[in-house]
Order: sequence, then C-alpha cells, then structure tokens
Amino acid sequence: MYLRGNRWNLTSRRKRRSSPWRILLLVGLIGILLYLNQVVVPATPPLFFPTPTPTRSPESFINEAEQFYNEGKLSLAIDAYKKGITADPENPALYVSLARSQVFAGEYDAAIENTQNALLLNPNNPLAHAVQGWALSFKEDYLPAEAALKKALELDPNLALAHAFYAEALINKGDFGDLDKAIEASKIAGDLDPNSLEVHRARGLVLLNTQNVDEAINELKAALAINDKIPDLHLNLGFAYRVKGENDRAVEELLTAFALNPESPVAPTEISLAYANEGQFGKAVQYAEQATKVDPKNARLHGNLGTMYYRNQEMDKAIAELGMVVHGGTTADGQMVEGLPLDYSTVAQYYWFYGFALAKSNRCTEAVPIFQALIRGVPDYELAVENAQAGIDLCQIGPETPTPEVEAAAEATPTP
Repeated sequence: MYLRGNRWNLTSRRKRRSSPWRILLLVGLIGILLYLNQVVVPATPPLFFPTPTPTRSPESFINEAEQFYNEGKLSLAIDAYKKGITADPENPALYVSLARSQVFAGEYDAAIENTQNALLLNPNNPLAHAVQGWALSFKEDYLPAEAALKKALELDPNLALAHAFYAEALINKGDFGDLDKAIEASKIAGDLDPNSLEVHRARGLVLLNTQNVDEAINELKAALAINDKIPDLHLNLGFAYRVKGENDRAVEELLTAFALNPESPVAPTEISLAYANEGQFGKAVQYAEQATKVDPKNARLHGNLGTMYYRNQEMDKAIAELGMVVHGGTTADGQMVEGLPLDYSTVAQYYWFYGFALAKSNRCTEAVPIFQALIRGVPDYELAVENAQAGIDLCQIGPETPTPEVEAAAEATPTP
C-alpha cells in the first residue's frame, strides 16, 4: 500500500549498518571538546577585558618616593608614598614618611591626618607622635603639639627628631620663656644625631631666633649639604641673610626656594621684603603681587602688597590692598578676603600704613579712626602708638606738609 504525499511514505527501507570508523571519529571529537573545555578555555583571557599587569611591590614605591624627595620634587614624592600605602595599607612607617614630606610641602592638615592613620595602626610609634606635634605647631595648635612631642619623648627619649621638632615647636610658639628649653632641646638633638637634616634645620632656627645669625646660617648650610633641593631650607637661609642685611644672597636663596616650590607665597613675600630693605620698591611690589596671585584670599599678603605700594608712593593702590586687611573685601577677580582683627603682630603695621595712605590722600575722616583704634587696641605696642599719634598729628597739620618726624614714623617697619 502506498500513500501519496510529502510526509508519509510507508514503503519499507533497508537498515544501514553502523561504521566502526564513524564511532572512532565521534569519540575523538568528544575528547577534543573535553580538552578545550577543561584546559584551553580557563587559560584564555576573556574578550574585551584588559590584560592584567604585574603588581608593584610597596618597596618600589618607597624607593621612588625617596628619589623624588631627594630631588626636591615633593608633590611627586607625596604621590609615590600614597601609592605605596595603597599597596601596603597596614604599614605605619609609610604614613609617617608621607607626613614628613607633607610638612615640608606645607600640607599640615594632611600631615596630621596621616600621623593619625599611623597611630591607629601603632599607638606607641614615637616618630608618628613627633611628626604630628611638628605639624600641629605649624597650625599654631601649640598645646596638642607639645603633648604629642612629649609623648614621643616619653616613648623614646633618644629620638633626635622628637627633640628637634620640640625645639622648633617652642620657637614657633614665640614665648620668650621657652627659649632656654628650645636651646637645650636643639642641643640634645644635635648630640643624638649630628647628621640629620631636620636636626640641623631646627638648630638653625633656634639660633636665628636668638640673634645668633652667623651660626644659624652655618647650621642651615649644613642641612642643605645633606639635601639642597628642599625649598624650606633655602627659604630659611634667605630669611637669615635678609636679617643679616646681605640682600643679594637673600634674594638668591629665596628665588631658589620659589623655583622649587612655586605654589607657596612665602618666598615671593620674603623677596619683596628683601628688595624693600634696599629701597627697590618697584621690584618689591612685583614680588608682593606675585605672592597674592599664589594665595589671593590671604589678607596678610594683601597687607604686604599694600605696604609696598605705599612705600612706592602708589597711594590709591595701597588703600585698596590695605583696606582689605582692615575691612575685608573682594579682589579684582572676585576672590573674597576676610579682614584681620587688630593685634600685636604685623597686622598693626598694616593698620598704620592704611591710616597714613588715607591721610596722604586727603581722607583724614577715615584715617583718624584707624589711628585711634591703634592707640586703644595695642597700647603696649610702642611703635604702633607712636605711628598712630604721628598720623593724627599729620591730619591736624595737613597731609600736604608732613614733618620729617612723621615721615620717619610712617616708614618704620617691624620685622614680620
């Protein structure tokens, strides 16, 4: 029987016999697939994913950081230490090394944070306490700074850096009653480690603040002999030369400091003061302007610039800059500057220069209250009171005919 159609056909068919070669071929194919699945596929990297690179050791980052540090490339050294910490986050020594570099770079808040990280890993790390106290002293947090440094010395009385940082913290504090302790601490540090950069630096700063300028210069030079790429050392040596009256050498060192760390306004500020010492007020103005560009919100920098404008006989500009110290204000590019309250620091100087600039511009109704504020606000600051009284006298006489005594008082500039 036969049914027509495409799907149904009942005609009987002969059975085909299996071929042994076909079976062998199938077995071989199955073996190849198993090999690919178990061996080749796991060893093949997935598509569209980056090929993994070898992991760097923490030591390689440390070596790189130390090289950058020795070259004066503090920002690169800091980045390398951070990478080292990423590779080895449980190593407190890395946090301390990072913090030391950050102190030299002026990153005091970050340095304090990293010493805290080190102390979380090891609360009895004397160097971490010492560096923390050092950084805190730059923030003018003197009580916690001294506490941290005393803790470091309690943990390790022979830690030279702790003695050096303690001496520097006492100097930064500015209390004359602490001078003997600062001197003693710097001497102990030198006995413990006479080859340490920080020890020579601290000893130099102590000597500078005790009017032993030549000895201070020698200590700072000794520190530079260890590493001449640290901007802070050139900065302090330049300041020492300026105090000594060697302005050419001062400018040379300060320019080196500025080249090594152009992100800090301190060096151009000191350069402006060095040129002012020589009566080169035009150059003094240029570098004072440069400092305000680096840190436009810093009222003290505007005070220094205003002073230089005054001494360069640019009264309108002097009034604008010094007014931001007294009243606060906004810079030409929209930066807000907060005024500074009157105190016994260089702020008083900015106030009296502001008063004289107003008086010489026939604005005595504004000038006299400034002079009166000086007399009331800093009565024990003899030079400020003398200048204030001279300013009041100037307004009474008339700004067009100042007496020589008034001029001398106006030009008097205390050490900043």
